[in-house]
Amino acid sequence: MLKQIKTFFEQNLLAGATESTDASEHRLRLAVAALLLEMTRMDDEIHDEERQRVEQGVREQFELTDDETAALIELAEAERHDATDYFQFTSLINEGYGAEQKAALIDHLWRIAYADKVLHRYEEHLVRKISELLYVPHSVYIAAKHRHEGGTTAE
Repeated sequence: MLKQIKTFFEQNLLAGATESTDASEHRLRLAVAALLLEMTRMDDEIHDEERQRVEQGVREQFELTDDETAALIELAEAERHDATDYFQFTSLINEGYGAEQKAALIDHLWRIAYADKVLHRYEEHLVRKISELLYVPHSVYIAAKHRHEGGTTAE
């Protein structure tokens, strides 16, 4: 799996970057994508709207083509499936992201949570947990939630 990930990034995303920067960026992108994918699984139903929001978020955040986005999501799905906790992802994000980037990630998580117009309690719990692990201020967490909650119901 690691060889597949490395090959993907070498061929598609990081030509000309240094080796250590490559590896760090690979892991960071996978971590972000894995957390976004995890949100789609929180209510035990994967809705098309949620999956589209993940693809959109990954494509926009990392400025990828459709093929690169699909490949990254496939690799992140494998990482997410093998993960035992969120710390392995959030620790990478804490090392590589600043406050603005972390806030944007929380915003993306809320977008996915509200994509199907129903906020499940497990979805809210995941955003709260990730927000805490990333040391995102509660005010930022709440502001992002309010931006996306219009027209939804709680479950």
